[in-house]
Amino acid sequence: MDQWVSGFWGAYFGAAALMLAGAVFAFTRGVRRVAVNAAMSGIASTFFVVAFLGGLPIGNDDLLARFLAHVACAVSAVLAYLLFAILGVLRERAVRRKTAIGLALLAWGVMALGWLVPPIAALQMGMTMALGLGVLALALTLRGVVRGDRMAWAAVTGVTLMLIAIGGLGWIALERPNAPWQVHAISALAGMAYLATMAGVMWTRYSYLIELNEVMAHGPSYDPVTRMRLYTLPGQTLEQTLHQITTDGAPLGAVAITIANLYVLKKLYGLPAVNHALFVSAGRLRRSVPSGVHVGRLGNDTFLLLVPQGADSGRLLRMARNVLVRLSKSVVLNTSLQAGALEQQQTHWAAELGVGVMRLPKADPLSAGEAVVMACKMASTAVSYPSRLAWFDHGSGEIVDMPPTLY
Repeated sequence: MDQWVSGFWGAYFGAAALMLAGAVFAFTRGVRRVAVNAAMSGIASTFFVVAFLGGLPIGNDDLLARFLAHVACAVSAVLAYLLFAILGVLRERAVRRKTAIGLALLAWGVMALGWLVPPIAALQMGMTMALGLGVLALALTLRGVVRGDRMAWAAVTGVTLMLIAIGGLGWIALERPNAPWQVHAISALAGMAYLATMAGVMWTRYSYLIELNEVMAHGPSYDPVTRMRLYTLPGQTLEQTLHQITTDGAPLGAVAITIANLYVLKKLYGLPAVNHALFVSAGRLRRSVPSGVHVGRLGNDTFLLLVPQGADSGRLLRMARNVLVRLSKSVVLNTSLQAGALEQQQTHWAAELGVGVMRLPKADPLSAGEAVVMACKMASTAVSYPSRLAWFDHGSGEIVDMPPTLY
């Protein structure tokens, strides 16, 4: 059954790696609280698992038992602190300080007492502390259920799974190598489910910080519907962006995407449907463009892509074509703000698009601003083109329709 045991624990370590990757992503988005909490949870839990599975180079059984007792005390204190933070218990600085000091003293006290008893008894004391802190966290999550916290049941599930995993790992450590493979399987599955559940809880608790960072960065120019920068034309925000990305004659690509049927959608189904359409279109747009492209909303029905260090014409047109295909796909829109009526009040909708593409071989802020204006006008014109894509040909000085076969 060794292959089954290895498979289950391998899956657990894969889940832990995904959680660490999520922490790195959160860190890159500037949400350090989420990143630190997720990383510490993943690292502490994984170290606990590695130690209790016998993965440490300690050959003496008595020494290993005492070390595992210390691991149980230290890791359980760290995880308890993180759980209390997620549950909202540590909002005040004084409470955070007292909780940290209390957990540290508890861990040090249990570790010190462990040296007064045999190694196995010390390990049992450490496991008792870990399980006791888990039960305390479970009581706090149940209090959240009583108070109507919408994430409390997820937290209850996560803490319960943690208790199962800790109990199973304690059994494995005490009975090694005679622990049944079923205990390994249940412990590994509970550990994976715990990581997934708590990652979801942390993301729900703190995801608003990502949007808050965007709001703080862009100020009034942030659009909460599309969750991207809102350009004004003419406006200081666009001018600042163009100054940042145009340097000494560097080429620039500008792609404007106009949604021509938003006005009709609003008249037929109201503002909720328009907001949903913009939200979906913005999400598709972000997933359609490569990194390094500045994406924003321009006016009520237009998106703007600015490509610094100007992609060549073929690449720029291929990107525009990809955006056109992605955003033209049909979507089911909600036409009501009432949550209970979302499934009943829906309509199928597909964006009618026009895309204007400009490329400046040598760009400066002034010419770039003019190119943006031209790209927007071209996008409006392109709605009537068969290809829905308009390109400015510098050779002829004309706006031309771009069939797919040409790029």
